[in-house]
Amino acid sequence: MNEQKKRNKKDPSQMRHGYTTGACATAMTKAALHALVVGKVPDEVTIYLPAGQYATFKVSAFQVSEDRVMCETIKDAGDDPDATHQARIQSTVCYSKEKGIHLDGGVGVGRVTKAGLPVPVGQAAINPVPRKMIYGVVQEAIEKFKLDCGIEVIISVPDGEEIAEKTLNGRLGIIGGISILGTRGTVVPFSSSAYMASIVQAINVAKESGCEHLVITTGGRSEKYAMQQYPHLPEEAFIEMGDFVGFTLKNIARKKISSVSLVGMMGKFSKVAQGVMMVHSKSAPISFEFLAGIANKVGVDEETQQEILQANTASQVGEMLQGNEAFFAALCKNCCYYALNHMNTEMKVSTTLYSMNGDCLGKAENIDKLDEDDWYRG
Repeated sequence: MNEQKKRNKKDPSQMRHGYTTGACATAMTKAALHALVVGKVPDEVTIYLPAGQYATFKVSAFQVSEDRVMCETIKDAGDDPDATHQARIQSTVCYSKEKGIHLDGGVGVGRVTKAGLPVPVGQAAINPVPRKMIYGVVQEAIEKFKLDCGIEVIISVPDGEEIAEKTLNGRLGIIGGISILGTRGTVVPFSSSAYMASIVQAINVAKESGCEHLVITTGGRSEKYAMQQYPHLPEEAFIEMGDFVGFTLKNIARKKISSVSLVGMMGKFSKVAQGVMMVHSKSAPISFEFLAGIANKVGVDEETQQEILQANTASQVGEMLQGNEAFFAALCKNCCYYALNHMNTEMKVSTTLYSMNGDCLGKAENIDKLDEDDWYRG
């Protein structure tokens, strides 16, 4: 059964790419403006993407009134598990007495309420590249049809507010809907770059919000425990870094944040304690020899050390040694030392380890200097 599942699982290189909300909004703007000028809604339109390729989008629905046209397409995210997959992306276009191109967000497009994002506070959450793409197709039409008036464009996503609940928009200060995103126009399935961009954005918002203590976690469960541990910190201070430990730390260091706390569990943090800064399951195996070495350093008996060497998972090691404060303190200190070394800047670093059920296994707090005598290298 498992082997069959493995065989059926798609190779990432064979996965189907999709298109961004920004690309969809641009295509529908082109379709709506064409219909407004010519008087006929096209079945499909083709646009040129920042990725350096053309893409064709079907017009799935439209509304035509005396002075405006709305065109809609259904977003196809390909094989990416995107929250906006199958979302209805609309653009409504009309003439304006005021010269120029006037772009705004309508229903389901969020509005920026916090500094630190690439869009100023108060504006619709339409990111710079999609804005440029939309302006580009409108300017192209103005020149092609020799229009002597302004053009107003409203981008809407009817279910955007509901979709946004599945994203971090609220924490980032994007209220009332989703963001219109995309730097390439295409969506790459399981793209690391998209996740990394969201980490940078979250750090920027935290800094602009005045946070000088950030808490970085590997996922939703560890974040829940972190929020219980640091109830005094605002929501913006908590950042899910996933597997990108080193990348997140480097970006925090660039923002000159004064304090960072790492909160996680044995599986990924056993790797951080060894100096592994990309903790995906395929990036590096758990070293049970390393964990046994930490155990030896703090005086754990030889029989338990042998059991550690025979363990199947890091979580199993955590269960074996639960209650041994010295072991978990040493592991957490090692995480702090490697984090400080990686960032190469003045900062206080703390690490807390939790079990899967939320028990605090151990912690090391406010480490701000490397201690070569205490730092275990294996």
